[in-house]
Amino acid sequence: MSENPLLAPIHGISLEDYSAACAKMGSGLSEEQVASALGVELPVWQEVNLLWPERMKQDETYHIITLFGQYFGQADQHPKFSNLQPTLSAEGADNTARIKTDKAFYAELEVARQVAYDYGQDGAQWILDNYGIPLGDFQVAASNWNEQIHRDIEADFEGYNAQQAAYRAKYEKFFAAAQGGNVADDIEF
Repeated sequence: MSENPLLAPIHGISLEDYSAACAKMGSGLSEEQVASALGVELPVWQEVNLLWPERMKQDETYHIITLFGQYFGQADQHPKFSNLQPTLSAEGADNTARIKTDKAFYAELEVARQVAYDYGQDGAQWILDNYGIPLGDFQVAASNWNEQIHRDIEADFEGYNAQQAAYRAKYEKFFAAAQGGNVADDIEF
């Protein structure tokens, strides 16, 4: 069986390198920092950043995107990026570490983020502003918790949905209060 040619490195940057770089940029590293960590000039990184997504589009088996997600979730373990972290506040650093180890905290913030979007706010920015957690780190946590949450749903669908509904009610009340109430709050039936 031959190696998939779509997985060949681009300018020496493997899919694993690219995935980790994307995660780290989502966590606040600049393109310049990423290029430096990968040992390439910025224009080379920028070209790679255009070419890997094109390869993903060519892969009808979705194998590349599956590997991308796996490597994205392991970005903190990548040798070129493991010691390269964006500067976060102490609270942001604590919450970023917590979201990767505390499933309930992640589950609550995931609902909060979605409710923020539902109320017309940028949910990722709201998480960053209120908890100091960059989008890339949030997505890494999502990738890491995904399988466990699916097992939780299979084991206790009703309990999982009840907890999510409670989080949703909490944040709908919060966002509605922040905007002065919901449009139909004064209508009685």
